[in-house]
Amino acid sequence: MRKFVFLAVLAFIAACGNEPATKPATSLTVETKPAGGAAVAAAKPRVVFLGDSLTAGLGLAPEQSYPSLIGKKIAATGYDVEIVNAGVSGDTSAGGLRRLDWSLEGDVRAMVLALGANDGLRGLPTDELKKNLTVVIERARSRNIPVVLAGMEAPPNFGPDYTREFRQVYTDLAKEYDVRFVPFMLLGVAGVPALNQGDGIHPNARGAEIVADLIWAELEPLMRRPT
Repeated sequence: MRKFVFLAVLAFIAACGNEPATKPATSLTVETKPAGGAAVAAAKPRVVFLGDSLTAGLGLAPEQSYPSLIGKKIAATGYDVEIVNAGVSGDTSAGGLRRLDWSLEGDVRAMVLALGANDGLRGLPTDELKKNLTVVIERARSRNIPVVLAGMEAPPNFGPDYTREFRQVYTDLAKEYDVRFVPFMLLGVAGVPALNQGDGIHPNARGAEIVADLIWAELEPLMRRPT
């Protein structure tokens, strides 16, 4: 897997560089009962996915992104929620933090935090990554919003110490804040050509389904609360 990431990192950085610095987040409304008008829709509980291009679903149709796929799983449980895909291609943990307040507007019942891939690709300091993710988690907790932390791996070209420290950021935060935790959100997908797009980094439709299953396993217990 590490060899694959090393070979693909330059292509991924180039792909990120060709993406706009920001782009509007999209949302998918999952309705499992008749809507009761604009006022009801505005008050609908939300599940927010704060991330980068992996969350935005770069190269996929909107309904193929892993947040949209999880939205279908939530609907199957009988919940009537709005899935907010707050993924922005090329975003770092600092960028995600800057738009956090907007992302947490409304009646947010849970948040999936999936940032850090671009920090790792750029070799940004791991202490900055930890600081940014810490603020996101603490602000969510201050609003009683449970968090699922989706971890990422750094490419090996910055050396083993950086790779280890990068991984440790997620492990430490998961333990310190006792959040639901996916150690590596691309587990079983990274390094498998049949599950990735031509850039070798972003999951294809089948790969996104695997990512959705990994994250749903940690998110589902949080959805067992009355709405």
